[in-house]
Amino acid sequence: MNRILVLTFIFISINHNVEAQREIALYPGVIPNVLVAGTDKMNKAGSVYSRVGQPTLRIYLPPAPAGPAAAVIICAGGGYAELNIKREGYDVAIAFNKIGVAAFVLKYRLPDSKTDMDPSISPLQDAQQALKIVRDSAAAWGLDKNKIGIMGFSAGGHLAASAAVHYSDLLIAPGNATSLRPDFQILVYPVISFNSE
Repeated sequence: MNRILVLTFIFISINHNVEAQREIALYPGVIPNVLVAGTDKMNKAGSVYSRVGQPTLRIYLPPAPAGPAAAVIICAGGGYAELNIKREGYDVAIAFNKIGVAAFVLKYRLPDSKTDMDPSISPLQDAQQALKIVRDSAAAWGLDKNKIGIMGFSAGGHLAASAAVHYSDLLIAPGNATSLRPDFQILVYPVISFNSE
């Protein structure tokens, strides 16, 4: 009986360590480029957002890393019409944690002319802000500030590629000299161009 209790405790502890520790707002005050504050809309299963009004970062820090950990910001796909946040976000973050990599799931704004002044830049603003937050907080979170990358699936791959290419096109208030250039990128079935060639 004692053995079962010990194994149950270990199982709960292991699973607890690979769950998100917390979720933080991307912007401490006013969200840039917003006309009207939006609200989040998620499906009943809790796996897909069809509207994002409050962009956030969900934090997954690996248990007891040997030294400063590498980190990846994850951008789920969904054609810029939705975010497949569980399958292409939370599940991926847990897998990274199991190999000692910190992960941050970005819940980014989906372009919407009803809520955004310039819908075309909202997702990239959120990606840049996420890179800034993770790099600025690297020491506090036990991260290597020179090993912070970005990953994306489908439209999220387009966003990750855009963040890697347009890091010098500041769309957020920099606040300091933080580099917004990802140290690496992982693109999974990305949308890179809408051209037929």
